[in-house]
Amino acid sequence: MSDVSVRATPEDAPFPLTEVDKWVLSLTDDEYQYHDWESVKKIIDENNLSVLKRKPSDLRRYMKWTAETKAEYGSMTNYLIKHRLPQTWGSLPFKPASTVPFHDPSDYIVLINDWPYGLTANMTHIVVWSRTTIETNPDTGDMTPETRSIVTNFVKRFFVDRLGPDGDDKVLWFKNWVALQSVRALERKYNSIRALFSPYITSRAISFRCL
Repeated sequence: MSDVSVRATPEDAPFPLTEVDKWVLSLTDDEYQYHDWESVKKIIDENNLSVLKRKPSDLRRYMKWTAETKAEYGSMTNYLIKHRLPQTWGSLPFKPASTVPFHDPSDYIVLINDWPYGLTANMTHIVVWSRTTIETNPDTGDMTPETRSIVTNFVKRFFVDRLGPDGDDKVLWFKNWVALQSVRALERKYNSIRALFSPYITSRAISFRCL
């Protein structure tokens, strides 16, 4: 589908758009510059997540799909619970097996991101959903030092250590601030983190999907 086949403007947005999103909608795909590994690493190191963006045509399709999905299911949360999250989790409020995020394997699921950011083709975008609360700072919407440590240890254990001695060089991860989340009702409390994989392990990253 070309970038002109779906028309969408900021006024059509079914979720809050960032200033970057609004700017992206003014572009064509040919004008768009993809995030490569080094640029994403810099964005994450600087915690400047607001500049992460989708390809223009993908953003337009995402807006259209989100509007249609909300119309059919009532909310994005209802869609995710029905089609993407484990059925054993049931409905909100979730009742995790552990109060510590990523401690019990039944409390998280690893999926390929259906709507990734506009990354170069040599990266794979993974999303990890947790039914245990990942605490954030109420003033900034960012993780607390304690939860950042917990997530860092999980990423190392689940992804990095499986990739051998140079695993640290093949995985980047981030958690969107509350203000940047498009599924607010679910992500505000039952959160997700995102992992990006370098070209060397794309096939292995996909194998992590169902655990």
